Amino acid sequence: MTHPRQSPLLFICTGFYPLVTDTSTPYTPTVLGAGAWGTVIADLVRHNCPQVRLWSRRGDESLEQAIAPSQLLISAISMRGVSEVITQLQHCALPPATILVSATKGLDRTTGLTPSQLWQAAFPHNPLVVLSGPNLAKEIHLGLPAATVVASQNAAAAAIVQQVFASERFRVYTNSDPLGTELGGTLKNVIAIAVGVCDGLHLGTNAKSALITRSLTEIIRIGTHLGGKTDTFFGLSGLGDLLATCNSPLSRNYQVGFRLAQGDRLDQALSAIGETAEGVNTTHVLYDLAQREQISMPICQLVYSLLQGTITPPQAVEALMERDLKPEQWSA
Repeated sequence: MTHPRQSPLLFICTGFYPLVTDTSTPYTPTVLGAGAWGTVIADLVRHNCPQVRLWSRRGDESLEQAIAPSQLLISAISMRGVSEVITQLQHCALPPATILVSATKGLDRTTGLTPSQLWQAAFPHNPLVVLSGPNLAKEIHLGLPAATVVASQNAAAAAIVQQVFASERFRVYTNSDPLGTELGGTLKNVIAIAVGVCDGLHLGTNAKSALITRSLTEIIRIGTHLGGKTDTFFGLSGLGDLLATCNSPLSRNYQVGFRLAQGDRLDQALSAIGETAEGVNTTHVLYDLAQREQISMPICQLVYSLLQGTITPPQAVEALMERDLKPEQWSA
């Protein structure tokens, strides 16, 4: 009997065709960050690079030791730790040919920059690749099929990272818009909180579908203002990631919203989840950025007010429904 994960129909419909990959790939990657996402990344990479190394800030191995044999560094550090690791890495002898891969979704609280912008500013001569997509770590850990995007302005670096990650259970696409790819994965975390509230209040499928659709409009407005390309937000790292995060209880950001709708305070919700929900920090940074840049973001604005405790979940829904009537258009 064919296993459902290996169904020919699945391969035909999704493009998950079995790949013949070169298991002798000469790269020795180091994954920075040994949390749930970093551990899953190391497992994915191990398919093609058996010598992959996994480094943790809490481990015994120094960062310099961990990166010594590596030509490929993959950062799965949480947003709050990215700047610290970059500072440590600047004291190491990092060859300019070393490829840097950023797999973190968030915005820096101090600068408002994305993780890849922080990496590129610190290491301007190294090829930089962004990895983002509808990648729920727990599903990938179970061996379920998934797809992702690796984006870079350096096509050769993106192609190398594509080959390092690609397998029969992990389909990897490339594009040339790293900023848009990164922003899609970052902004959808804020929306996931809103959708969690919607489900927590049992508002139904109609309301949820409308919220997700209008949220995509908002993501595109913010993302293109910040430099991303419109088409990117309709791809895996935009719409794809938005759908995955807003439709799964495995999403930590969704769980934040759901628990708030059930009556938890923010600190109670975060404590119950027990893991980092990047959307909370992203919401605060995004609010400041939108105020400064005069970007309209009604949904994200209400998520911010909700996290601040200035409105309740039902009041947030009421505020959305009472907005001025207008035509449906992508710029609205």
